[in-house]
Amino acid sequence: MADTQQVTREFIVSDPNELLQIVGTQDEFITIIEEGMDVSINVFGNSLRVTGQDEPVSITLHILENILSLIQKGININSSDFISAMNMAQNGTLEYFKDLYNEVLIKDAKGKAVRVKTFGQRQYIQAIKHHDVAFGIGPAGTGKTYLAVVMAIAALKKGTVDKIVLTRPAVEAGESLGFLPGDLKEKVDPYLRPIYDALHAILGAEHTERLMDRGTIEIAPLAYMRGRTLDNAFVILDEAQNTTNMQMKMFLTRLGFGSKMIVNGDISQIDLPKHSTSGLITAQKILKDIDQIEFVTFTAKDVVRHPVVAKIITAYEKSGN
Repeated sequence: MADTQQVTREFIVSDPNELLQIVGTQDEFITIIEEGMDVSINVFGNSLRVTGQDEPVSITLHILENILSLIQKGININSSDFISAMNMAQNGTLEYFKDLYNEVLIKDAKGKAVRVKTFGQRQYIQAIKHHDVAFGIGPAGTGKTYLAVVMAIAALKKGTVDKIVLTRPAVEAGESLGFLPGDLKEKVDPYLRPIYDALHAILGAEHTERLMDRGTIEIAPLAYMRGRTLDNAFVILDEAQNTTNMQMKMFLTRLGFGSKMIVNGDISQIDLPKHSTSGLITAQKILKDIDQIEFVTFTAKDVVRHPVVAKIITAYEKSGN
């Protein structure tokens, strides 16, 4: 019976504004913690009363302490920060949580600081900084595409590269590209939507369009990369699990002087025809010992979407589907 015994502990926040930031609009952040940690939290004056089993309550208090210390440093908190703290707590790495906020990667279109949100993301950023080619492999929601675009724009702003090239293989996820209406650009654009979304979030739509008009940012299907050498460029291949071995080799050999490449993909979401081998899986095997190439693997613990998304991913992984 001891396992089911409930305890209640208090977390005091003396500043009402800080308490408001922890609680969130309409108790948004409290709900996230309650769902993720299996505890209940009630607000009484300047106190948060956390009820549940002993260990989850203790971990929740540690999470609240870490979040409060960030707020006191003037860092704006959102739901992804709470999700990241819970993931790191459950992974035993909460002690590194505050370290994630030491570096601002870039300011987004709204002037908000962009920082890494998970331990896996920090490894990914380090891999990008210190290697010519970095692979990010893992499920959706881990920030692979967004952070790749962030690092590309940061490099462009610093003048370390002259252009950004973003590409994806135009493989249909259960739908036929040929039957979609419109010309080639209109057909391909939906497949590149996540890349546009990341650019718009960081640069704004108008600035993105201006840079695309000048050719400073190029977004194109993978087939357009053939026969080119990309010097002084930051090149990102997204959805790389849908490349064939030949396409992957073709892409990687486009690397020119002064350039960086990022290859992202989720090997659990391969949309290639049956009997086709994913170029991403093959690359993992044959390139792992090359010094200037680094592979970073994300897990469900790096997902910074709604807590239920990580649970869905884990459930599917366990089922083998």
